[in-house]
Amino acid sequence: MLADNQADTKEKDLVLQCQQGDSTSFKQLYGRYQQRVRATLYQLCGDEMLDDLVQDVFLRIWKGLPRLRQPEYFSTWVYRITWNVATDKRRQFAQNHLSTEDDSSLDSTPSRPEDTPDLMRLHYQDLVQQGLQTLSLEHRAVLVLHDLEDVPQKEVAKILQLPVGTVKSRLFYARNQMRKFLQQQGAL
Repeated sequence: MLADNQADTKEKDLVLQCQQGDSTSFKQLYGRYQQRVRATLYQLCGDEMLDDLVQDVFLRIWKGLPRLRQPEYFSTWVYRITWNVATDKRRQFAQNHLSTEDDSSLDSTPSRPEDTPDLMRLHYQDLVQQGLQTLSLEHRAVLVLHDLEDVPQKEVAKILQLPVGTVKSRLFYARNQMRKFLQQQGAL
């Protein structure tokens, strides 16, 4: 617990330094959060324009840092921005009337390049990504943040600006839908 408090204090200090315009501190925060943001966006939006979306998140973070009033909630704020970028991308997608067949988000590329999965693991990851695409963005976001990114339910509620009960309900529904999908695919 002491180590967590020290890490939180260090992160808060980095945020405060960034608010003063220190780009070195921002690089450190970027290093801490880049993979998490990337993985979350991949799960929510697929790999189409993933690099652009990650860049958009960190650009919004840099521009918004001077207005962040509670540096101790930086991680929640980062996930909230990530959620907003994903939502904006989905809105643009819907406005452009693209068919779901043109959406290349069913790519089986692993979310972390250092992973060297075997064929079965690649197949399972592909099935999970396909299953995520069957969920609404609201259900997918709860499942990704809680189950794949290990964000506590209370923090997911803050990120998505929902009551905790709604998060629990959506998580229950999303897990059931994923279980059904994976059973239909013969993966369970």
